[in-house]
Amino acid sequence: MTRRIRIGIDTGGTFTDVVAFDEDSGELVTTKTPSTPSNPADGFLAGIDKVLGLLGATGADIDAVSHGTTVATNQLLEGKVDRLGFITNTGYEAMLEIARQSVPDGYGNSYFWVKPDRIVPRDLVKGVEGRLDVNGEEVRPFDEDGARAVARWYRAQGITTLGVCFLHAYANPVHEERMRAILAEEHPDAIVSLSSQVLREYREYERAMTTLVDAAVKPRLSAYVRNIASRLAQYTQQGLDDRTIPFYVMKSNGGVLSADEVVHQPITTVLSGPAAGALGAALIAKVAGFDKVLTSDGGGTSTDVSVVIDGEPTLTTEGSVGAFPSKIPMIDVVTVGAGGGSIAWLSPEGTLKVGPQSAGADPGPICYGKGGSEVTITDAHVFLGRIPPHLLGGEIPLDVDAARAGIEALAARLGMTPEACAAGVLEISAWNQANALRQVTVKRGLDVRDFTLTTFGGSGSLLLCRLMDVLGIPTVLVAPNPGNVSAFGLLTVDVKNDYVQTHVTLADQLDPAVVTGVYDALAAQAAEALTKEGFDPEEHQFVRTADLRYFGQAFEVRVTVPAGELDPAAVADAFHAEHKALYGYDFSGDPTQQVEWVNLRVSGIGPIQRPDIKRHGLDTPAPSSPATRPTRSVCFEPADGYVETPVLWRPDLLPGTRIEGPVIIEEFGSTVPVHPGFDVRVDEYLNLIVTRSQA
Repeated sequence: MTRRIRIGIDTGGTFTDVVAFDEDSGELVTTKTPSTPSNPADGFLAGIDKVLGLLGATGADIDAVSHGTTVATNQLLEGKVDRLGFITNTGYEAMLEIARQSVPDGYGNSYFWVKPDRIVPRDLVKGVEGRLDVNGEEVRPFDEDGARAVARWYRAQGITTLGVCFLHAYANPVHEERMRAILAEEHPDAIVSLSSQVLREYREYERAMTTLVDAAVKPRLSAYVRNIASRLAQYTQQGLDDRTIPFYVMKSNGGVLSADEVVHQPITTVLSGPAAGALGAALIAKVAGFDKVLTSDGGGTSTDVSVVIDGEPTLTTEGSVGAFPSKIPMIDVVTVGAGGGSIAWLSPEGTLKVGPQSAGADPGPICYGKGGSEVTITDAHVFLGRIPPHLLGGEIPLDVDAARAGIEALAARLGMTPEACAAGVLEISAWNQANALRQVTVKRGLDVRDFTLTTFGGSGSLLLCRLMDVLGIPTVLVAPNPGNVSAFGLLTVDVKNDYVQTHVTLADQLDPAVVTGVYDALAAQAAEALTKEGFDPEEHQFVRTADLRYFGQAFEVRVTVPAGELDPAAVADAFHAEHKALYGYDFSGDPTQQVEWVNLRVSGIGPIQRPDIKRHGLDTPAPSSPATRPTRSVCFEPADGYVETPVLWRPDLLPGTRIEGPVIIEEFGSTVPVHPGFDVRVDEYLNLIVTRSQA
């Protein structure tokens, strides 16, 4: 008899994290395996083999696989965008060059700012005659002969990836669809993204950029996903039937989608991995009783932070990846280059900097012994004794002497002691993370001290005590197996797709019947997609939202539109309340300030079974002094030097255990250094709860 095992796999810059959930027994197993940057699919399959071995299962027992991938993210962050073509209306070929009149950081410390290169250079942009008005009515007919000439030109140039964005295609896609049909005839090898399919919203520049980003990542992501899907077939051969293992990919919006469908909308995966981590941490913290949470996911390359309120991460459509704006719905995550592999370096002025460059998984930090020659955050932790001289419970030994030599060389260049140099690397990293956390709180009107910090990822909990000091955070929660929270999050998310239609109308001119008709049409699209994903109609769930603003404002606020008969007044009241919560004021009492509806949205959701987070009783008193492993010399403060510090193995800690720092708590995938002046207790869900010592 086969089992029903769902597997979540999150591919990071250094390690591939794997969690398997047996739906019948409720058993949950976690593990890690090194990532394989040259071919991420190799690390993916190695992770499956490893977790199946731990479960004593075979490929025939796999019920589904969900995957968080950084393929699209890394391609954009690294700027590895192949030659693209951009087709728009005649007369609007300079749309990308004009862009928006925004200058990052107000020029910062410089008097000059040079606009970065466009994603498509001007000579690869072509215009086609034809025009629609704001309501989607044809003003000038589409020039089919001109469109064919453009298609042939791109074919002659060997450009096979194209984005198409015509004015007001969000209101009527007819011209874009005709352009695609002509490209299929004249340039059949072309990979094409249409703005009316990628982002059916107004604002031409953002819609064009989102469409081009979708086109840019489509070839690489499609090849990657199809490669994994084909290699998953090897596991079905272990069974007795010809079934195909369901394979889902995490989306930036907090849902998953089948691999067959996600290749048609690759832009939706640009924050795939970070979204899964935020969702997994949100569920863990909510079960533990925390409703206002900051998540901090520390990996090998970066740290991703987000805000969770009442168990739900905040969403945005104003995100970007690297230099590329993307208006797709995504969990509001801020990323900073402060992961375990982030490199310490000297600026031209001779000051110490950390990140965003990373040593990655290959060659990795110096202590990996794989040829890395630059000091990283991991090397500093190893040198100071804050992590053991190995990773993954001893599977990967670390070269402490090599790390020491690298730190000593860097310290000599700075004129510092090695201990002060290593501590300085970690201090800069802590402040980089703290600034990211401030960006999602203080800069948005939230008091960071009102939140509990949840740290996870392989390196996410290493600096938690310093973050508590810098930010004034009172409590930190560290989940069991924190290095696998993102992979766990992949098993907690539903299938989800988002649909949008721009509908700019003043509230006093709104026709509820027309708005309801648009919502019904969007819901029908969502229902069709959910049916393709294998969900019966009675399982379908729909969430309606709308983007509203005060007339004259440039940006909108999203509010929920309850199901049933549309009540514009109630929606307006919700908008006033949300506007005040976000910006500290509203115009609910001013009849001269009109409310304007901008975008109508529907999310279609197919629910899945989530793993239970087990609660452990507190009936058996935990020992006040848990058994320790051999102590280790650890440097918490350079002025204090190294002190012999107890080392605990986390799986031995029972609920109710309380420990005073300093102490090092280790487990298979991560380490938690608890500094002097801090205490830690184990709650009934086996979370570590870190607080300051009571004086």
